[in-house]
Amino acid sequence: MKSTGVRRGGTSAEVGCALSRPVPWRWKDAFRRPVGIRRDGRRVVRPGSATGECDRRAHGDRGAADAYDGVRSHPERRMRLSKSRFTAGLQCARLLWWRVHEPDAPELAPDETRQAVFDQGHRVGAAARARFPGGVLIDLPHDAFEQRVTATRAAMDGGAPAIFEASFVADDTFVAVDALERRPGGWRLVEVKSSTRVKTQHLQDVAVQVHVVRGSGVPVESAEVMHVNRACTYPDLSDLFARVPVLPEVERILPGVPGRLRAQLAMLGGDLPTVAIGLHCEEPYPCPFQGRCWPEWPADHVRRLYFVGKRSWELAANGYTSIDRLPDGMTLHPAAERQRRALRLGRRIVEPTLAVALERLVGPLAVIDFETVSPAIPVWDGCHPYDPVPAQFSCHAQEADGAWTHHHWLANDTADPRPELIRRLADACRGARTILAYYAPFEAGVLAQAALAFPKLHDPVQSILDRIVDAHPLVRDHVYDPGFNGSFSLKAVLPVLVPGLGYDDLPIAEGQAASRHIERMLFGDPPPHGAERRALRDALRRYCERDTLGVVRLVETLRTLAAGAAGPV
Repeated sequence: MKSTGVRRGGTSAEVGCALSRPVPWRWKDAFRRPVGIRRDGRRVVRPGSATGECDRRAHGDRGAADAYDGVRSHPERRMRLSKSRFTAGLQCARLLWWRVHEPDAPELAPDETRQAVFDQGHRVGAAARARFPGGVLIDLPHDAFEQRVTATRAAMDGGAPAIFEASFVADDTFVAVDALERRPGGWRLVEVKSSTRVKTQHLQDVAVQVHVVRGSGVPVESAEVMHVNRACTYPDLSDLFARVPVLPEVERILPGVPGRLRAQLAMLGGDLPTVAIGLHCEEPYPCPFQGRCWPEWPADHVRRLYFVGKRSWELAANGYTSIDRLPDGMTLHPAAERQRRALRLGRRIVEPTLAVALERLVGPLAVIDFETVSPAIPVWDGCHPYDPVPAQFSCHAQEADGAWTHHHWLANDTADPRPELIRRLADACRGARTILAYYAPFEAGVLAQAALAFPKLHDPVQSILDRIVDAHPLVRDHVYDPGFNGSFSLKAVLPVLVPGLGYDDLPIAEGQAASRHIERMLFGDPPPHGAERRALRDALRRYCERDTLGVVRLVETLRTLAAGAAGPV
Protein backbone atom coordinates (compact mmCIF):
# COMPACT_ATOMS: atom_id res chain seq x y z
CA MET A 1 0.00 0.00 0.00
CA LYS A 2 1.25 3.48 -0.81
CA SER A 3 1.15 6.08 1.94
CA THR A 4 -1.03 9.10 1.42
CA GLY A 5 0.64 11.03 4.22
CA VAL A 6 0.42 10.92 7.99
CA ARG A 7 -2.38 8.80 9.39
CA ARG A 8 -3.65 10.04 12.72
CA GLY A 9 -4.97 7.63 15.34
CA GLY A 10 -5.74 8.61 18.93
CA THR A 11 -3.20 11.12 20.16
CA SER A 12 -0.26 9.92 18.08
CA ALA A 13 0.77 10.40 14.51
CA GLU A 14 1.71 7.29 12.57
CA VAL A 15 3.85 7.56 9.47
CA GLY A 16 2.42 5.64 6.50
CA CYS A 17 4.18 2.51 5.27
CA ALA A 18 5.96 4.26 2.41
CA LEU A 19 7.66 6.45 4.98
CA SER A 20 8.59 3.73 7.43
CA ARG A 21 10.25 1.21 5.17
CA PRO A 22 13.78 1.31 3.78
CA VAL A 23 14.11 2.10 0.09
CA PRO A 24 15.79 -0.78 -1.79
CA TRP A 25 17.58 -0.37 -5.08
CA ARG A 26 18.33 -2.87 -7.83
CA TRP A 27 20.47 -2.34 -10.90
CA LYS A 28 17.41 -2.72 -13.11
CA ASP A 29 15.74 0.14 -11.24
CA ALA A 30 18.35 2.39 -12.79
CA PHE A 31 16.44 2.17 -16.06
CA ARG A 32 12.89 2.28 -14.72
CA ARG A 33 10.95 5.10 -16.28
CA PRO A 34 9.16 7.22 -13.67
CA VAL A 35 5.42 7.56 -14.16
CA GLY A 36 5.68 11.27 -13.51
CA ILE A 37 8.32 13.67 -12.30
CA ARG A 38 7.26 16.73 -10.39
CA ARG A 39 9.17 19.94 -10.43
CA ASP A 40 8.12 23.04 -8.49
CA GLY A 41 4.67 21.73 -7.76
CA ARG A 42 3.71 20.88 -11.32
CA ARG A 43 3.92 17.76 -13.36
CA VAL A 44 6.54 17.72 -16.09
CA VAL A 45 4.75 16.65 -19.25
CA ARG A 46 6.34 13.89 -21.25
CA PRO A 47 7.43 14.49 -24.86
CA GLY A 48 4.52 14.44 -27.25
CA SER A 49 1.95 15.55 -24.66
CA ALA A 50 2.47 19.27 -25.11
CA THR A 51 -0.50 20.98 -26.68
CA GLY A 52 1.46 23.21 -28.98
CA GLU A 53 4.80 24.42 -30.21
CA CYS A 54 6.50 27.59 -29.11
CA ASP A 55 5.05 30.49 -31.09
CA ARG A 56 8.12 32.17 -32.58
CA ARG A 57 6.47 35.45 -33.51
CA ALA A 58 7.99 38.00 -35.81
CA HIS A 59 8.23 41.46 -34.29
CA GLY A 60 10.05 43.54 -36.81
CA ASP A 61 13.17 45.33 -35.68
CA ARG A 62 12.14 45.29 -32.03
CA GLY A 63 12.93 41.58 -31.64
CA ALA A 64 11.09 38.69 -30.07
CA ALA A 65 11.50 39.90 -26.50
CA ASP A 66 9.27 42.94 -27.03
CA ALA A 67 6.25 40.74 -27.68
CA TYR A 68 6.25 39.78 -24.00
CA ASP A 69 7.06 43.16 -22.47
CA GLY A 70 4.25 44.46 -20.30
CA VAL A 71 2.90 41.01 -19.46
CA ARG A 72 1.40 41.23 -16.00
CA SER A 73 1.54 38.94 -13.00
CA HIS A 74 -1.49 37.42 -11.30
CA PRO A 75 -2.08 39.59 -8.22
CA GLU A 76 -4.14 36.96 -6.38
CA ARG A 77 -1.70 34.07 -6.95
CA ARG A 78 0.31 33.05 -3.88
CA MET A 79 4.00 33.25 -4.72
CA ARG A 80 6.27 30.55 -3.38
CA LEU A 81 9.85 29.83 -4.28
CA SER A 82 11.68 26.51 -4.34
CA LYS A 83 15.32 25.55 -4.69
CA SER A 84 15.00 25.13 -8.47
CA ARG A 85 13.05 28.37 -8.80
CA PHE A 86 15.64 30.16 -6.70
CA THR A 87 18.53 28.98 -8.87
CA ALA A 88 16.52 29.81 -12.01
CA GLY A 89 16.07 33.34 -10.67
CA LEU A 90 19.81 33.64 -10.09
CA GLN A 91 20.32 32.85 -13.77
CA CYS A 92 17.64 35.21 -15.09
CA ALA A 93 14.67 37.06 -13.60
CA ARG A 94 12.58 36.56 -16.75
CA LEU A 95 13.21 32.82 -16.65
CA LEU A 96 11.89 32.66 -13.07
CA TRP A 97 8.92 34.92 -13.85
CA TRP A 98 7.79 32.74 -16.73
CA ARG A 99 8.31 29.52 -14.77
CA VAL A 100 6.06 30.80 -11.99
CA HIS A 101 3.41 32.62 -14.00
CA GLU A 102 3.27 30.24 -16.96
CA PRO A 103 3.95 26.79 -15.48
CA ASP A 104 2.23 25.14 -18.44
CA ALA A 105 4.20 27.05 -21.08
CA PRO A 106 5.05 24.79 -24.02
CA GLU A 107 8.73 25.71 -23.63
CA LEU A 108 8.74 23.92 -20.27
CA ALA A 109 7.47 20.65 -21.71
CA PRO A 110 10.71 18.69 -22.03
CA ASP A 111 11.98 17.54 -25.38
CA GLU A 112 13.60 14.12 -25.59
CA THR A 113 16.98 15.45 -24.52
CA ARG A 114 15.68 17.23 -21.43
CA GLN A 115 13.43 14.30 -20.56
CA ALA A 116 16.46 12.01 -20.73
CA VAL A 117 18.22 14.31 -18.24
CA PHE A 118 15.21 14.16 -15.91
CA ASP A 119 15.02 10.38 -16.14
CA GLN A 120 18.74 10.03 -15.58
CA GLY A 121 18.53 12.19 -12.47
CA HIS A 122 15.71 9.98 -11.19
CA ARG A 123 17.83 6.85 -11.68
CA VAL A 124 20.87 8.37 -10.00
CA GLY A 125 18.73 9.56 -7.11
CA ALA A 126 17.29 6.08 -6.62
CA ALA A 127 20.79 4.58 -6.54
CA ALA A 128 21.97 7.23 -4.09
CA ARG A 129 19.22 6.36 -1.63
CA ALA A 130 20.59 2.83 -1.34
CA ARG A 131 23.72 4.38 0.23
CA PHE A 132 21.66 5.36 3.30
CA PRO A 133 20.55 2.13 5.06
CA GLY A 134 17.21 2.47 6.80
CA GLY A 135 16.38 5.73 5.07
CA VAL A 136 12.72 6.56 4.47
CA LEU A 137 11.12 8.38 1.57
CA ILE A 138 8.57 11.17 1.77
CA ASP A 139 6.41 9.64 -0.93
CA LEU A 140 3.77 12.30 -1.49
CA PRO A 141 2.84 14.59 -4.39
CA HIS A 142 5.40 17.34 -4.75
CA ASP A 143 2.77 20.08 -4.43
CA ALA A 144 1.29 18.65 -1.20
CA PHE A 145 3.43 21.09 0.77
CA GLU A 146 1.80 20.92 4.18
CA GLN A 147 1.46 17.13 4.12
CA ARG A 148 5.08 16.72 3.07
CA VAL A 149 6.32 18.98 5.85
CA THR A 150 4.17 17.14 8.41
CA ALA A 151 5.37 13.75 7.17
CA THR A 152 8.98 14.91 7.35
CA ARG A 153 8.58 15.97 10.97
CA ALA A 154 6.96 12.62 11.77
CA ALA A 155 9.88 10.77 10.20
CA MET A 156 12.37 12.88 12.15
CA ASP A 157 10.51 12.31 15.40
CA GLY A 158 10.29 8.59 14.58
CA GLY A 159 14.08 8.22 14.58
CA ALA A 160 14.65 7.78 10.85
CA PRO A 161 18.42 7.67 10.20
CA ALA A 162 17.94 9.41 6.85
CA ILE A 163 15.00 11.03 5.10
CA PHE A 164 14.70 11.33 1.34
CA GLU A 165 12.84 14.32 -0.12
CA ALA A 166 12.70 15.80 3.38
CA SER A 167 10.46 18.84 3.02
CA PHE A 168 10.57 22.24 4.70
CA VAL A 169 9.06 25.70 4.18
CA ALA A 170 10.51 28.99 5.42
CA ASP A 171 10.49 32.52 4.02
CA ASP A 172 7.86 31.47 1.46
CA THR A 173 10.34 28.99 0.03
CA PHE A 174 9.80 25.25 -0.21
CA VAL A 175 12.68 22.79 -0.43
CA ALA A 176 12.79 19.01 -0.69
CA VAL A 177 16.20 17.77 0.41
CA ASP A 178 17.54 14.79 -1.52
CA ALA A 179 18.84 13.17 1.67
CA LEU A 180 18.76 14.51 5.21
CA GLU A 181 21.04 12.31 7.30
CA ARG A 182 20.88 12.19 11.10
CA ARG A 183 24.17 13.01 12.80
CA PRO A 184 25.16 13.14 16.52
CA GLY A 185 25.23 16.94 16.49
CA GLY A 186 22.31 17.58 14.18
CA TRP A 187 21.64 16.78 10.52
CA ARG A 188 23.70 16.48 7.36
CA LEU A 189 22.13 17.85 4.19
CA VAL A 190 23.07 15.89 1.08
CA GLU A 191 22.37 17.17 -2.44
CA VAL A 192 22.59 14.39 -5.04
CA LYS A 193 23.81 15.33 -8.52
CA SER A 194 24.20 13.22 -11.64
CA SER A 195 27.21 15.31 -12.69
CA THR A 196 30.76 14.06 -12.16
CA ARG A 197 32.00 17.05 -10.16
CA VAL A 198 30.80 19.85 -7.91
CA LYS A 199 29.82 22.92 -9.92
CA THR A 200 29.43 26.51 -8.80
CA GLN A 201 25.65 26.44 -9.24
CA HIS A 202 25.43 23.44 -6.91
CA LEU A 203 26.63 25.62 -4.02
CA GLN A 204 23.75 28.06 -4.51
CA ASP A 205 21.39 25.09 -4.64
CA VAL A 206 22.70 23.80 -1.31
CA ALA A 207 22.75 27.28 0.22
CA VAL A 208 19.03 27.92 -0.21
CA GLN A 209 18.27 24.49 1.24
CA VAL A 210 20.45 25.08 4.29
CA HIS A 211 18.77 28.47 4.78
CA VAL A 212 15.25 27.01 4.68
CA VAL A 213 16.04 23.93 6.77
CA ARG A 214 17.73 26.01 9.45
CA GLY A 215 14.90 28.51 9.22
CA SER A 216 12.57 25.63 10.07
CA GLY A 217 14.45 25.05 13.29
CA VAL A 218 16.51 22.07 12.17
CA PRO A 219 20.23 22.19 13.02
CA VAL A 220 22.27 21.54 9.87
CA GLU A 221 25.79 20.74 10.99
CA SER A 222 27.22 19.67 7.62
CA ALA A 223 26.35 19.70 3.93
CA GLU A 224 27.59 17.65 1.01
CA VAL A 225 27.23 17.31 -2.71
CA MET A 226 27.01 13.64 -3.62
CA HIS A 227 27.97 13.26 -7.28
CA VAL A 228 28.71 10.42 -9.65
CA ASN A 229 32.29 9.18 -9.44
CA ARG A 230 33.88 8.65 -12.86
CA ALA A 231 36.53 6.39 -11.32
CA CYS A 232 33.91 3.77 -10.46
CA THR A 233 34.35 0.63 -12.58
CA TYR A 234 31.70 -2.02 -13.10
CA PRO A 235 31.04 -4.54 -11.58
CA ASP A 236 32.23 -2.87 -8.36
CA LEU A 237 29.72 -0.09 -7.74
CA SER A 238 30.71 0.51 -4.14
CA ASP A 239 32.35 3.79 -5.13
CA LEU A 240 29.64 4.93 -7.56
CA PHE A 241 29.32 8.20 -5.67
CA ALA A 242 31.78 10.75 -4.32
CA ARG A 243 30.64 12.81 -1.34
CA VAL A 244 32.17 16.29 -1.16
CA PRO A 245 31.75 18.49 1.95
CA VAL A 246 30.68 21.98 0.88
CA LEU A 247 29.43 23.68 4.07
CA PRO A 248 32.37 26.13 4.37
CA GLU A 249 31.70 27.42 0.84
CA VAL A 250 27.96 27.48 1.48
CA GLU A 251 28.37 29.44 4.72
CA ARG A 252 30.01 32.22 2.70
CA ILE A 253 26.97 32.34 0.41
CA LEU A 254 24.29 32.13 3.10
CA PRO A 255 24.30 35.80 4.23
CA GLY A 256 23.10 36.85 0.78
CA VAL A 257 20.32 34.26 0.45
CA PRO A 258 17.55 36.06 2.42
CA GLY A 259 17.94 39.23 0.38
CA ARG A 260 17.89 37.32 -2.89
CA LEU A 261 14.74 35.48 -1.85
CA ARG A 262 13.00 38.75 -0.95
CA ALA A 263 14.07 40.32 -4.24
CA GLN A 264 12.80 37.36 -6.25
CA LEU A 265 9.44 37.33 -4.46
CA ALA A 266 9.06 41.07 -5.01
CA MET A 267 9.94 40.69 -8.67
CA LEU A 268 7.35 37.94 -9.06
CA GLY A 269 4.67 40.28 -7.70
CA GLY A 270 5.25 42.71 -10.53
CA ASP A 271 5.16 42.68 -14.30
CA LEU A 272 7.56 40.74 -16.50
CA PRO A 273 11.00 42.23 -15.85
CA THR A 274 13.26 43.58 -18.56
CA VAL A 275 16.54 41.68 -18.87
CA ALA A 276 19.02 42.04 -21.73
CA ILE A 277 20.10 38.86 -23.49
CA GLY A 278 23.60 37.66 -22.72
CA LEU A 279 25.75 34.76 -21.59
CA HIS A 280 23.26 33.98 -18.82
CA CYS A 281 20.86 32.79 -21.54
CA GLU A 282 23.02 29.67 -21.85
CA GLU A 283 24.81 29.33 -18.52
CA PRO A 284 24.69 27.48 -16.31
CA TYR A 285 21.86 25.91 -18.33
CA PRO A 286 20.33 26.76 -21.72
CA CYS A 287 17.16 28.76 -21.09
CA PRO A 288 14.01 27.19 -22.59
CA PHE A 289 12.60 30.65 -23.27
CA GLN A 290 15.33 31.80 -25.64
CA GLY A 291 12.78 31.87 -28.45
CA ARG A 292 10.88 34.61 -26.66
CA CYS A 293 13.85 36.83 -25.91
CA TRP A 294 16.15 36.24 -28.86
CA PRO A 295 15.53 37.56 -32.34
CA GLU A 296 15.96 35.20 -35.28
CA TRP A 297 19.68 35.54 -35.90
CA PRO A 298 20.49 36.31 -39.55
CA ALA A 299 22.98 34.05 -41.30
CA ASP A 300 25.76 36.60 -40.82
CA HIS A 301 25.18 37.26 -37.11
CA VAL A 302 28.27 36.89 -34.96
CA ARG A 303 26.46 34.23 -32.89
CA ARG A 304 26.77 31.97 -35.95
CA LEU A 305 30.53 32.42 -36.27
CA TYR A 306 32.25 29.05 -36.18
CA PHE A 307 34.20 28.28 -33.02
CA VAL A 308 33.34 31.62 -31.44
CA GLY A 309 31.87 30.28 -28.19
CA LYS A 310 31.40 32.80 -25.38
CA ARG A 311 33.39 35.38 -27.31
CA SER A 312 30.29 36.16 -29.37
CA TRP A 313 28.73 38.06 -26.48
CA GLU A 314 31.82 40.23 -26.11
CA LEU A 315 31.91 40.91 -29.84
CA ALA A 316 28.22 41.79 -29.92
CA ALA A 317 28.62 44.11 -26.92
CA ASN A 318 31.41 45.91 -28.80
CA GLY A 319 29.15 46.46 -31.80
CA TYR A 320 30.32 43.59 -33.99
CA THR A 321 27.03 41.83 -34.65
CA SER A 322 27.72 40.92 -38.29
CA ILE A 323 30.40 38.40 -39.25
CA ASP A 324 31.30 40.16 -42.47
CA ARG A 325 31.98 43.39 -40.54
CA LEU A 326 34.53 41.86 -38.17
CA PRO A 327 37.91 43.62 -38.44
CA ASP A 328 40.23 42.02 -40.98
CA GLY A 329 43.01 41.84 -38.41
CA MET A 330 40.96 39.80 -35.94
CA THR A 331 42.36 36.32 -35.37
CA LEU A 332 39.80 33.69 -36.34
CA HIS A 333 39.79 29.94 -36.71
CA PRO A 334 40.67 29.15 -40.35
CA ALA A 335 37.19 27.74 -40.92
CA ALA A 336 35.66 30.90 -39.44
CA GLU A 337 37.83 33.03 -41.71
CA ARG A 338 36.55 31.02 -44.68
CA GLN A 339 33.01 31.54 -43.36
CA ARG A 340 33.55 35.30 -43.30
CA ARG A 341 34.86 35.28 -46.87
CA ALA A 342 31.88 33.22 -48.05
CA LEU A 343 29.42 35.61 -46.42
CA ARG A 344 31.13 38.64 -47.91
CA LEU A 345 31.06 37.06 -51.35
CA GLY A 346 27.58 35.61 -50.90
CA ARG A 347 28.53 32.20 -52.26
CA ARG A 348 30.11 28.85 -51.48
CA ILE A 349 33.89 28.59 -51.18
CA VAL A 350 35.76 25.43 -52.14
CA GLU A 351 39.50 25.45 -51.57
CA PRO A 352 41.84 23.75 -54.09
CA THR A 353 43.32 21.86 -51.13
CA LEU A 354 40.17 19.70 -51.06
CA ALA A 355 41.45 17.58 -53.94
CA VAL A 356 44.66 16.80 -52.07
CA ALA A 357 42.72 15.87 -48.91
CA LEU A 358 40.51 13.48 -50.87
CA GLU A 359 43.55 11.61 -52.14
CA ARG A 360 43.82 10.02 -48.68
CA LEU A 361 40.62 8.12 -49.36
CA VAL A 362 42.07 5.05 -51.03
CA GLY A 363 39.35 2.62 -52.09
CA PRO A 364 37.60 0.42 -51.54
CA LEU A 365 36.02 2.50 -48.83
CA ALA A 366 33.83 1.69 -45.85
CA VAL A 367 31.79 4.25 -43.93
CA ILE A 368 30.88 3.48 -40.32
CA ASP A 369 28.75 5.08 -37.64
CA PHE A 370 27.91 4.06 -34.07
CA GLU A 371 24.99 4.76 -31.83
CA THR A 372 25.94 4.44 -28.20
CA VAL A 373 24.42 4.32 -24.75
CA SER A 374 26.15 6.11 -21.87
CA PRO A 375 24.46 5.10 -18.63
CA ALA A 376 25.31 7.13 -15.56
CA ILE A 377 25.29 3.85 -13.66
CA PRO A 378 27.49 1.40 -15.62
CA VAL A 379 26.12 -2.06 -16.35
CA TRP A 380 28.93 -3.78 -18.30
CA ASP A 381 32.39 -4.99 -17.29
CA GLY A 382 35.10 -2.36 -17.27
CA CYS A 383 32.72 0.54 -17.85
CA HIS A 384 32.77 3.79 -15.90
CA PRO A 385 29.83 6.17 -15.46
CA TYR A 386 28.92 7.84 -18.73
CA ASP A 387 31.27 5.70 -20.82
CA PRO A 388 29.82 5.55 -24.36
CA VAL A 389 29.22 1.91 -25.27
CA PRO A 390 28.39 1.07 -28.90
CA ALA A 391 25.08 -0.75 -29.18
CA GLN A 392 24.46 -0.24 -32.90
CA PHE A 393 26.49 0.23 -36.03
CA SER A 394 25.84 1.03 -39.65
CA CYS A 395 28.42 0.34 -42.35
CA HIS A 396 28.31 1.10 -46.05
CA ALA A 397 31.07 -0.99 -47.61
CA GLN A 398 32.30 -0.49 -51.16
CA GLU A 399 32.75 -3.56 -53.31
CA ALA A 400 35.55 -4.00 -55.85
CA ASP A 401 33.25 -2.83 -58.65
CA GLY A 402 32.38 0.37 -56.76
CA ALA A 403 28.93 -0.73 -55.64
CA TRP A 404 27.91 -0.19 -52.02
CA THR A 405 26.57 -2.80 -49.59
CA HIS A 406 24.90 -1.86 -46.32
CA HIS A 407 25.63 -3.77 -43.09
CA HIS A 408 23.85 -3.17 -39.83
CA TRP A 409 23.64 -4.53 -36.30
CA LEU A 410 21.64 -3.45 -33.25
CA ALA A 411 21.73 -5.00 -29.79
CA ASN A 412 18.54 -6.71 -28.69
CA ASP A 413 19.11 -7.63 -25.03
CA THR A 414 21.07 -6.60 -21.95
CA ALA A 415 24.21 -8.62 -22.78
CA ASP A 416 27.35 -6.55 -23.37
CA PRO A 417 27.04 -5.57 -27.05
CA ARG A 418 30.71 -4.89 -27.74
CA PRO A 419 32.06 -8.37 -28.61
CA GLU A 420 29.34 -9.12 -31.15
CA LEU A 421 29.30 -5.60 -32.57
CA ILE A 422 33.05 -5.54 -33.16
CA ARG A 423 33.08 -9.03 -34.67
CA ARG A 424 30.38 -8.05 -37.16
CA LEU A 425 31.90 -4.64 -37.86
CA ALA A 426 35.35 -6.10 -38.55
CA ASP A 427 33.79 -8.54 -40.97
CA ALA A 428 31.85 -5.78 -42.75
CA CYS A 429 35.03 -3.70 -43.15
CA ARG A 430 37.26 -6.59 -44.18
CA GLY A 431 37.73 -5.50 -47.80
CA ALA A 432 38.09 -1.77 -47.14
CA ARG A 433 41.41 0.04 -47.41
CA THR A 434 40.03 3.24 -45.91
CA ILE A 435 37.34 3.38 -43.22
CA LEU A 436 35.56 6.72 -42.97
CA ALA A 437 33.61 8.09 -40.02
CA TYR A 438 32.23 11.58 -39.45
CA TYR A 439 33.99 12.71 -36.24
CA ALA A 440 36.17 9.59 -36.34
CA PRO A 441 37.88 10.34 -33.00
CA PHE A 442 34.64 9.36 -31.31
CA GLU A 443 34.38 6.00 -33.07
CA ALA A 444 38.09 5.40 -32.51
CA GLY A 445 37.82 6.15 -28.81
CA VAL A 446 34.84 3.85 -28.36
CA LEU A 447 36.66 1.04 -30.16
CA ALA A 448 39.85 1.50 -28.16
CA GLN A 449 37.90 1.40 -24.91
CA ALA A 450 36.23 -1.85 -25.98
CA ALA A 451 39.63 -3.40 -26.72
CA LEU A 452 40.79 -2.51 -23.21
CA ALA A 453 37.75 -4.22 -21.69
CA PHE A 454 38.11 -7.27 -23.96
CA PRO A 455 41.77 -8.01 -24.81
CA LYS A 456 40.63 -10.64 -27.31
CA LEU A 457 39.17 -7.80 -29.37
CA HIS A 458 42.54 -6.06 -29.72
CA ASP A 459 43.42 -7.37 -33.18
CA PRO A 460 40.09 -6.64 -34.95
CA VAL A 461 39.90 -3.25 -33.25
CA GLN A 462 43.46 -2.34 -34.21
CA SER A 463 42.77 -3.39 -37.78
CA ILE A 464 39.95 -0.86 -37.95
CA LEU A 465 41.91 1.88 -36.20
CA ASP A 466 44.81 1.48 -38.63
CA ARG A 467 42.49 2.36 -41.53
CA ILE A 468 40.13 4.92 -40.03
CA VAL A 469 39.99 8.48 -41.45
CA ASP A 470 37.90 11.39 -40.21
CA ALA A 471 35.50 12.78 -42.82
CA HIS A 472 34.67 15.88 -40.78
CA PRO A 473 37.84 17.88 -41.68
CA LEU A 474 37.19 17.24 -45.38
CA VAL A 475 34.37 19.76 -45.10
CA ARG A 476 35.55 21.97 -42.23
CA ASP A 477 39.04 22.61 -43.60
CA HIS A 478 38.18 23.04 -47.27
CA VAL A 479 34.55 24.04 -47.86
CA TYR A 480 32.13 26.63 -46.58
CA ASP A 481 28.59 27.33 -47.73
CA PRO A 482 26.50 30.12 -46.14
CA GLY A 483 23.79 27.51 -45.64
CA PHE A 484 25.94 25.81 -42.98
CA ASN A 485 25.10 28.62 -40.54
CA GLY A 486 28.44 28.21 -38.79
CA SER A 487 28.15 24.46 -38.15
CA PHE A 488 30.01 21.56 -39.71
CA SER A 489 27.91 18.81 -38.18
CA LEU A 490 26.60 16.22 -40.61
CA LYS A 491 23.06 17.45 -39.88
CA ALA A 492 24.09 20.94 -41.00
CA VAL A 493 26.18 20.20 -44.08
CA LEU A 494 24.37 17.22 -45.59
CA PRO A 495 21.10 18.98 -46.61
CA VAL A 496 23.17 21.81 -48.12
CA LEU A 497 25.71 19.77 -50.07
CA VAL A 498 23.42 16.82 -50.84
CA PRO A 499 19.96 18.36 -51.29
CA GLY A 500 17.12 15.99 -50.51
CA LEU A 501 19.19 13.81 -48.19
CA GLY A 502 18.45 15.14 -44.74
CA TYR A 503 16.80 13.77 -41.62
CA ASP A 504 13.38 15.40 -41.61
CA ASP A 505 11.68 12.30 -43.01
CA LEU A 506 12.88 10.01 -40.20
CA PRO A 507 10.96 9.17 -37.00
CA ILE A 508 14.29 9.33 -35.13
CA ALA A 509 16.40 12.18 -36.43
CA GLU A 510 18.96 12.95 -33.73
CA GLY A 511 21.73 11.01 -32.02
CA GLN A 512 20.75 11.68 -28.41
CA ALA A 513 17.21 10.56 -29.16
CA ALA A 514 18.58 7.37 -30.72
CA SER A 515 20.66 6.67 -27.61
CA ARG A 516 17.67 7.25 -25.39
CA HIS A 517 15.50 4.84 -27.41
CA ILE A 518 18.19 2.15 -27.43
CA GLU A 519 18.52 2.44 -23.67
CA ARG A 520 14.78 2.14 -23.24
CA MET A 521 14.65 -0.85 -25.59
CA LEU A 522 17.40 -2.68 -23.70
CA PHE A 523 16.66 -1.69 -20.11
CA GLY A 524 13.15 -0.28 -20.00
CA ASP A 525 10.86 -1.50 -17.26
CA PRO A 526 9.01 -2.69 -19.14
CA PRO A 527 10.86 -2.54 -22.47
CA PRO A 528 8.84 -2.13 -25.67
CA HIS A 529 7.46 -5.37 -27.08
CA GLY A 530 5.82 -6.66 -30.24
CA ALA A 531 4.92 -4.16 -32.93
CA GLU A 532 6.26 -1.22 -30.92
CA ARG A 533 9.65 -2.87 -30.57
CA ARG A 534 9.81 -3.79 -34.25
CA ALA A 535 8.91 -0.23 -35.24
CA LEU A 536 11.52 1.16 -32.88
CA ARG A 537 14.26 -1.10 -34.19
CA ASP A 538 13.36 -0.16 -37.76
CA ALA A 539 13.46 3.56 -36.91
CA LEU A 540 16.88 3.13 -35.28
CA ARG A 541 18.17 1.21 -38.28
CA ARG A 542 16.97 3.90 -40.68
CA TYR A 543 18.57 6.69 -38.65
CA CYS A 544 21.98 5.03 -38.34
CA GLU A 545 21.88 4.00 -42.01
CA ARG A 546 21.16 7.60 -43.02
CA ASP A 547 24.36 8.74 -41.29
CA THR A 548 26.58 6.38 -43.28
CA LEU A 549 24.69 6.81 -46.55
CA GLY A 550 24.99 10.55 -46.00
CA VAL A 551 28.77 10.33 -45.79
CA VAL A 552 28.86 8.20 -48.96
CA ARG A 553 26.90 10.85 -50.86
CA LEU A 554 28.87 13.64 -49.21
CA VAL A 555 32.19 12.22 -50.43
CA GLU A 556 30.77 11.92 -53.94
CA THR A 557 29.75 15.59 -53.81
CA LEU A 558 33.13 16.65 -52.44
CA ARG A 559 34.88 14.89 -55.34
CA THR A 560 32.71 16.83 -57.76
CA LEU A 561 33.41 20.11 -55.98
CA ALA A 562 37.14 19.40 -55.89
CA ALA A 563 37.19 18.79 -59.62
CA GLY A 564 35.59 22.19 -60.21
CA ALA A 565 37.69 24.21 -57.78
CA ALA A 566 39.92 26.46 -59.85
CA GLY A 567 41.80 28.10 -57.00
CA PRO A 568 41.46 29.95 -53.71
CA VAL A 569 39.11 32.89 -53.52
